[in-house]
Amino acid sequence: MVRLIPRDEKFFDLFIKDGENLLEAARKLEAMVASYDRLDERVGEIQALEKRGDQIDEEIAIRLERSFITPFDRDDIHQLTVHLDDVVDGIQAAAETFVIYRIERPDDEVRQMVGILAGQAVQLLEALSKLERGRDLATHLATVHDLEHQADGLSRAAIGRLFHGNHDPLDVIKLRDLYRTLEEAIDAAEDAAEVIERILAKG
Repeated sequence: MVRLIPRDEKFFDLFIKDGENLLEAARKLEAMVASYDRLDERVGEIQALEKRGDQIDEEIAIRLERSFITPFDRDDIHQLTVHLDDVVDGIQAAAETFVIYRIERPDDEVRQMVGILAGQAVQLLEALSKLERGRDLATHLATVHDLEHQADGLSRAAIGRLFHGNHDPLDVIKLRDLYRTLEEAIDAAEDAAEVIERILAKG
């Protein structure tokens, strides 16, 4: 049947831009914990990416308000935008935590969690790039879930080590907050994957 009023397909391009921005932010954080130098400069770069993400999200919101027919459910568009934004916000919060808390060095668990977050960002971008076709997304989304489960175990072990080792109480608080911030960003990435799965299920 001929569609008399065309759907606004621009949303797919905007979600890809959102995914690219998210991946760039995750890689900036990964580089930050790897070299652990020029912290203020690196935080500034991530903050700039967070602002860029907000601009993309605002464009999505405006287009959502003005579009008569959208490529998929309006609430799903909104929820996907929110969760992608939450990931970038979490990346920014983690980067700022290193500076605000004056963390001397990131430990192995932090570096691994940041690596997990970057891995999720890769898979989300792949899924977003294939969303318009609606095919070959399952493996990418499953990997996002698998990485989240890995992070859960890593975070529990890291927090357990903090409270059972001989650590300065202030360092315990700092690192626990950092683990939780990273875990929230990782959870938000999984939330984004779940919205994409819901979109696919609705067809």
